[in-house]
Amino acid sequence: MEPPTNPGDSPVELELTVENVESALYQLYFDPNMESKNVAQKWLTQAQASAQAWQFCWALLSPDKLPEVQFFGASTLHTKISRHWSDLPTDQHESLRMQLLSHILHFSSGPKMVLTRLCVALASMALNLIPQAWSQPVADMVRAFQPQKPEPEVGSGAEATQDPQAHCLALLELLTVLPEEFQSSRLAQARRAQLREALAGEWTVVCPMLRQLLQSQDSSNQVKEKVLRCLSSWVGLDVPLGESQELVQDCFITLSNPELFDTAVETIVNAISQPDCQRYVDALVNLTPLVLGLYDQLKTAAQDRDMETSHGICRIAVAMGETHSRVLLEQVEHWQEYLALVNMILFCTGIPGHYPVSETTSSLTLTFWYTLQDDILSFEEEKQAIYLQVYRPVYFQLVDVLLHKSHYPSQEEYTSWSSDDKEQFRIYRVDISDTLMYVYEMLGAELLSNLYDRLGRQLMDPQQSAVWQDTEALLFGFQSIAETIDVNYSDVVPGLIGLIPRINISNVMLADTVMYTIGSLAEWLADHPVMLGGILPMVLQGLVKAELSVSSVSTLKRICRECRGDLGPYAQDILTVSQDVLVKEIHKSSQCMWLMQALGFLLSALPVEDILGRLHSLITPHVQQLDTLAQQESDPANKQSIIHILGMLSSLFTTLDINRQADGVDGAANPRLTPSQTTHNPVVVVLQQVFTLIQTILSKWLNDSDVVEAVCGVFDKSVRTLLHDFGPMVAQLSEMLGQIYSAFPQASALDLARQMVLIFAGEEHHMSSIKSLIVMLTSATLTIFQQGPRDHPDIAESFMYLHAQVG
Repeated sequence: MEPPTNPGDSPVELELTVENVESALYQLYFDPNMESKNVAQKWLTQAQASAQAWQFCWALLSPDKLPEVQFFGASTLHTKISRHWSDLPTDQHESLRMQLLSHILHFSSGPKMVLTRLCVALASMALNLIPQAWSQPVADMVRAFQPQKPEPEVGSGAEATQDPQAHCLALLELLTVLPEEFQSSRLAQARRAQLREALAGEWTVVCPMLRQLLQSQDSSNQVKEKVLRCLSSWVGLDVPLGESQELVQDCFITLSNPELFDTAVETIVNAISQPDCQRYVDALVNLTPLVLGLYDQLKTAAQDRDMETSHGICRIAVAMGETHSRVLLEQVEHWQEYLALVNMILFCTGIPGHYPVSETTSSLTLTFWYTLQDDILSFEEEKQAIYLQVYRPVYFQLVDVLLHKSHYPSQEEYTSWSSDDKEQFRIYRVDISDTLMYVYEMLGAELLSNLYDRLGRQLMDPQQSAVWQDTEALLFGFQSIAETIDVNYSDVVPGLIGLIPRINISNVMLADTVMYTIGSLAEWLADHPVMLGGILPMVLQGLVKAELSVSSVSTLKRICRECRGDLGPYAQDILTVSQDVLVKEIHKSSQCMWLMQALGFLLSALPVEDILGRLHSLITPHVQQLDTLAQQESDPANKQSIIHILGMLSSLFTTLDINRQADGVDGAANPRLTPSQTTHNPVVVVLQQVFTLIQTILSKWLNDSDVVEAVCGVFDKSVRTLLHDFGPMVAQLSEMLGQIYSAFPQASALDLARQMVLIFAGEEHHMSSIKSLIVMLTSATLTIFQQGPRDHPDIAESFMYLHAQVG
């Protein structure tokens, strides 16, 4: 048919007629002008809310209308029934119901979108009338859709001659949307409970009909798929599994039909994942053999690399095993069946292929192992011991499987992966790591011994020609556990530390894991410093390689933090290699910051008289570069270099704290001198030396908030770390802060001032400097506020925090 003419740009004042609604719909769907579409949308929404909508919606459903128009008519009906039900007189309810049924029959052959909206409208009506005004909605709906029983008074009788399958599909659509409409409706709690009970009572009518259709040889795949979706919808109402277990069992038969497989999986998983199912132990026990019966199909799918089938069967096995783990564990007489199900899930965990490129199934199973372990360990001791006897061997197998699944592919294959695949694999390995850490609770020290023995055989036995992935996987397993479990008392760690230097770290992935493993043992090394000599050279060897940047720098940082008191003999080597990689710019900016923090820890523990000299040699090349940059033009490249160097200084001063070890091991005072007893803190000496250079940089970059923030960051980190030792800098820093803030107010300057107030406001000899600074900052800020504080929310916030500190 020809679309109606465009009514123009402003239908808002138009009369509510069928013609005008059609015109507005045409404007909404076909007018390219977005403004016209929005005007039409607004008018149509008002039209739907009007009282006339009860009448014009039927005209829009006329057979000669466009599908879009018919869809709007059906949607309007749903809107009126769901939101304006009270507007309709009670004596019109019956005729509305008959009209709806008649139209659903008429649209049973399509368009599908119109049919679905009409079904949703009737479902909404049913929810308004159940149970008082419509006591048996499902039975009435089924009767209305019997093609052999036409009801002439409903329509012309033409519905009876239509395709019976179309009627059947329309009925199934209606029965499917009924629970869905209930779930999505806003209902008072009492009304929801009343409706849930009434609908659950209707299941006794729905269930046998679905079984009959699923078993019938006359039913097409289309009908069977609709039956499966209908069941899925109803199980959301917690219909008793005891009443529907035969129907669920029938669903397993449809898994052999490729066209129905996906829908059948979804339905079975939904049906057996309902928490209420646990009340029906017999039904679960009866369904378990059906799940086990899929094992052969699963193995074939895995062999054929049929990811879709193996994924689906795995979902069913995990849904059964995980949701009902405790219930099935407690069925002692069926223990072998549940053990078989656990082994089936173990097969899914170890399914051949590399996740996520050639398999996506194994990741589905990981949470199952947590659940099973929790349930076993929650039993009382005697019962737990029996279950552990059965399941500990399974968990040792699981460790083997997980380590195998964590293997990297060959370097060539890994290079061909997309960045998204690599990221998914990284996350997958994190999940495996978490699982291994959790499994340690059940397997204990024996697990570490197991990993150590295998690693020892690989590295020491000349007969073992281990590929690097095997070594990497074992170290990965060890690191996963050591990262979160206290291994300080483990008797295998000394042996492991002895084995690590034997590993050839020419492969990047293996080298990465070696670094992380060493890092996870930093606390152990702090208690056994004699072992540092064999390990540190490997870390420093990694530090010079850009591809090991993250792992080597983070590991060195952990060692410097945990073992700093014992690093004296190695300090020169660490500083030499670190200075070299920093000057050669081997690492990215963030790793340079970490490295500076590591060196801050290292320097903190050196004799006080050695620190300043080492500190100077470390930062001199960077200060010289900063000096050069300060003389150059203000361009973006220079800006980034300046911020980078200032950031490195900030990071260094965050951790360089010579008072950190003021307390000895037993809490007694450490005899080492503090700077207040001798001379200025080395950090203060350095800051005083570069102060003029920083002022030069500020003079050029005063209007750039990033540079000012980086400068403030250097002093802020120093103040936080040094506390009162920062005292000699207070006067000149207060003066500089006041000047830069008056010239160009920025929140970072206020934040730094707040730190100074926090530490020095109570000290008499700093009082005048701090007071002058506060007055200057307040005056400049109030000037800004007079122009409008809303334009500077960050300054307003920082200013309030500053004055809260002053107060």
